[in-house]
Amino acid sequence: MAGLGDEFRAAREARHLSLSDVSEQIHIRSVYLQSLEDEDWKAIAAPVYVRGFIRTYARFLGLDPEHAVARFNITLGDGHKGSDPVLAAPARRRRPSFALWAAVVIAVLLVGFVGYSYFEFQETDRSSAVSIVDATSAPAGEASNPAPVTAAPVAEAPAAAGSGSVGPATSPTLSPAPKRSSGTLELHLTESSWLLVKVDGNKMLEGTFPAGTTRDFAGAKDVTIRAGNAGGVDLRLNGKELGLMGNPGAVVDRTIPFAEE
Repeated sequence: MAGLGDEFRAAREARHLSLSDVSEQIHIRSVYLQSLEDEDWKAIAAPVYVRGFIRTYARFLGLDPEHAVARFNITLGDGHKGSDPVLAAPARRRRPSFALWAAVVIAVLLVGFVGYSYFEFQETDRSSAVSIVDATSAPAGEASNPAPVTAAPVAEAPAAAGSGSVGPATSPTLSPAPKRSSGTLELHLTESSWLLVKVDGNKMLEGTFPAGTTRDFAGAKDVTIRAGNAGGVDLRLNGKELGLMGNPGAVVDRTIPFAEE
């Protein structure tokens, strides 16, 4: 089976296009296009930039961009795990230290001691209450000068202002739960572009950003984007490819509902 780079090269040559011709149309430097066809991923940079270039190049050649990215991920997983921090082997787990075990044992003993002390206090308090009841119920001849038992006064709740009755307790007011986001928009720059992004009316991003920049935005209603170079702004909504915002160098405003299918 031909490699991904060979498939790119064959599709380009079938259209009788040179690397320079393609570079002028999709605004990716010919040296990067050559690296894609040679599958020299390290010459481009981080995998996130490679994926953006692969999508743009595959779309231009009439190939499936997601299938091309999937083939790149397989290639990256087979031979370049060490160069991608996302695919790096997980660090070896450390065993709990002696100090940690000692702290756990001390905590368990402390909880047990507090529980035992509380139980003893409850038993002592119950015994005292029984003694008081026995003393007050004994015959008059057996008790000498028994002290009168008086009930503790019951504190009255403060009356409501301007009335003689006690007002009902006021229950706390619960704040409404915040709205959950209903969608996610992924923005990727294949070329440098000025951007202004607002999510649900709130400004989230503004400035000029280089090619390879990737941003994710989540919201409940919609996202509004103004791009100074619409041909370099690639969009994906809820995992669905939307494509470029417009032509290279064009200024485009676009509002996208998060619930758009």
